[in-house]
Amino acid sequence: MDGADSDRKRSGFRSRTAVEKAQKTLREAVSRTVESTRVGLEAADGRVLAEPILAARDVPHYERAAMDGYAVRARDTFGASERSPEVVQVGEGRVDPGTAVRVHTGSEVPGGADAVVMIEHVEALEATGELEVKDAVAEGENVAPAGEDVSEGARLYDPGHRLRPSDLGLLRSVGLEEVAVRERPTVGVIPTGEELVETDPDPGEVIETNGLTVSRMVQRWGGQATYRDIVTDDFDALRVAIERDLTRDVVVTTGGSSVGQRDLLPEVIDDLGEVLVHGVALKPGHPVCLGIVEETPVLALPGYPVACIVNAVQFLRPVLRWLEGTEPESHPTVEARLERKIPSEPGTRTFARVALEDRDGECVAVPTRASGSGVLSSVALADGWVIVEESREGIPEGERVRVENWEA
Repeated sequence: MDGADSDRKRSGFRSRTAVEKAQKTLREAVSRTVESTRVGLEAADGRVLAEPILAARDVPHYERAAMDGYAVRARDTFGASERSPEVVQVGEGRVDPGTAVRVHTGSEVPGGADAVVMIEHVEALEATGELEVKDAVAEGENVAPAGEDVSEGARLYDPGHRLRPSDLGLLRSVGLEEVAVRERPTVGVIPTGEELVETDPDPGEVIETNGLTVSRMVQRWGGQATYRDIVTDDFDALRVAIERDLTRDVVVTTGGSSVGQRDLLPEVIDDLGEVLVHGVALKPGHPVCLGIVEETPVLALPGYPVACIVNAVQFLRPVLRWLEGTEPESHPTVEARLERKIPSEPGTRTFARVALEDRDGECVAVPTRASGSGVLSSVALADGWVIVEESREGIPEGERVRVENWEA
């Protein structure tokens, strides 16, 4: 360890980068997107389009009846009313002057017809095969023209659009069975720390949870996670672990990111590539380290569980979106009345966990009693968090706040 590293470990963080600045710095360093592939529509839900989509045909591709009734020539119904119906002959196939053909909603309008009379406005005379039309219709009435839904050649979606189930139905309706989408970003998740164990901890040992949590978050955010075995606090072992996963699109470590004697990851990242940011003005979780190694983002998240989650949402989730060629979407929020004051430090963005309660029809945000960055239950049992911006020194009791549901 050189003198600068020794000074850092003795003095801690002299300054912390603002959240937006850290995100911007990381964004500028993510210089590529993942490759594209073609998948069938059933596998395309939630995937990001890599190419524009144009409609290959009209939808519908034929004139169709918009109502149950009879296809007619509009001019044959002029003047028709309840008191003075027009009489036409019921036929089949093409609609000739003075005839009508039975149609159902969605069925093709026969040739020669230009309107549909609703079934409620006619009376069939079975004895004579005639039809009394009791309501005049205009040309085109109750007829859906070809291309009413989608016109051939219409631009449906641009690259970067995330496909939803309704989109898949529309794509199939225009004749597509597969689309070009971005590959899912791959992420190596490496839990670190000599105190970590998989099961049955002795005093001083801790069951590994961060790697499990982060790997599942990656999957929810559209990535593909490889959840690695625990790596101890050893410079060479950490270096080998990161180098192994540089074949992935992102490398994420948990633990060992601060300035203590066993916090080696910032030095490992700096040795392999470049540390972009070390120490961010957010709480919980300021000792995060963001770097780049061989064009691969390497994110060293703090070891405390809540701090790890907060930083994963603030930095890992955006990286996955940027790799897909999109931007992170906003989380759903709920407005509520704050039950108790939330304290915070000016200049630091605070993520205060809260539970939501319905009290006589009013939504109330109740800050969790256990709020330390190592108390996993404070976030696992919460309904979201309230963000206290850097410019504020807490939020007083009774203020209306927005609760962000980051897990939605």
